[in-house]
Amino acid sequence: MEVNSTSVNHGHRERLREKLLSAGGETLADYELLELLLMTAIPRKDVKPLAKTLIAKFGDIAGVFTASPQELMETEGVKETTAAAIKTVQQCAIRMLKVKASSAPIIDSWEKIIDYCRAAMGNNKEESLRIIFLDSKNRMIADEQQNKGTINHTPLYPREVLKRSLELRAASIILIHNHPSGDVNPSKEDIAMTSQIKQALLAVNIILHDHIIVSQSGYFSFRNSGFIC
Repeated sequence: MEVNSTSVNHGHRERLREKLLSAGGETLADYELLELLLMTAIPRKDVKPLAKTLIAKFGDIAGVFTASPQELMETEGVKETTAAAIKTVQQCAIRMLKVKASSAPIIDSWEKIIDYCRAAMGNNKEESLRIIFLDSKNRMIADEQQNKGTINHTPLYPREVLKRSLELRAASIILIHNHPSGDVNPSKEDIAMTSQIKQALLAVNIILHDHIIVSQSGYFSFRNSGFIC
């Protein structure tokens, strides 16, 4: 008796959906969660092999979601629609973390800020720098990416930070940038830039709360390490 492969595949998909909805995502393996997502982008194909290939290629499920669209599409079977679906999920996760981080005064939700920054920047292949602008009650006014640089350098000028802080009427700011190398220890340039920006802000009574360096594996806080008092 010949087995209809389309019917078998449909049954497998239904079982995965039922398992997710009835028992929760915790019961699914990483490749199964990714498989469920891939089903929406590739509706008429067995995507389990592709899910396993992507996880093997990028190391884990986090690596899949943080890979660039170009990197994803270098994998056989991944086209623009599939890459877009994966990056959409990543952005939804980042925005969810941002909402949680900004729902209370920053000082009261520091761990959520770290989680958000690591998700948004920790896996970037190039250095980038963002600034979180805060009001007098330490609530987020704005979260803006300022610059993208090379693999190990991001230019930032104190006058630009000062100008934007005044435009937004910020009472304080937090600097965040990433180190693609994974080493979160600050360079001499990082330390010098932080000192220059702190002094420029102090002249107009704006506080630099912290400068945080993030990577895929961890973070470094200038305040916690004594560089900012």
